[in-house]
Formats: sequence, structure tokens, C-alpha cells
Amino acid sequence: MEQKDRDYFRKKLEELSQQLLSEAEKTIHEMTDHSDNYPDPTDRATAESDRSFELRIRDRERKLLAKIKEAIERIEQDTYGICEACGDDISLKRLEARPVTTLCIACKTRQETQEKAHKGK
Repeated sequence: MEQKDRDYFRKKLEELSQQLLSEAEKTIHEMTDHSDNYPDPTDRATAESDRSFELRIRDRERKLLAKIKEAIERIEQDTYGICEACGDDISLKRLEARPVTTLCIACKTRQETQEKAHKGK
């Protein structure tokens, strides 16, 4: 992978990381900033459901942040864009769509096919 591509993906990953951290901070602020005094139990239940949903989203984003950090480390180690399974280059198109990926499309497809076959048993 060329240096310009590594620089591009590093910037893309860093921007995504900042965006996720900003959303997490906004969620924390919103959850601690207002009082929850709902006289109607239905309103309270809706607010709790919304809060639970928001926390699940943030948990998924927390996991994505870890993958972003690993991808940036791979850029620094010059292993970014190389498939962990077969050692071939991961296409720039695939990296653009999923910059934290560690598998080329062929290996990912094979992995998903095996997972489906295993679940079917």
C-alpha cells in the first residue's frame, strides 16, 4: 500500500474515532444533565427504553473504537491492508467500505459461509 493511501486511511480512522468519542460524550452529558421526573409510568418506561437503546449503541461503538485503534496500529506497523488469513492485499474499495477490516473479501466470504454452515448443524 502506498504512503498516500496509508495517510488517507489513518485520517479516516482518526476522524471516525473522534466522531464516536464525541457522540459518547454527548450521551453522557445528556444522561447526567437532566432530571428524570416522569409522573406517567409510560413516559418513564419509554425514556428508560430509549436510554437502554442508546447505551447498546454506545457499547457497539466502544467495540468499534478498539478496532479503529488496532487498525491505526496496523498502519504504523505497515501491515494495514493485508489479509490476516491469506496474506493478500485487501482491496482499497473494501477498506473504504470497512476501514477496520482484517480480511479480504474472499476470506471474509469464506468465513461467513463456514459460520452459516456451522449454525445450520
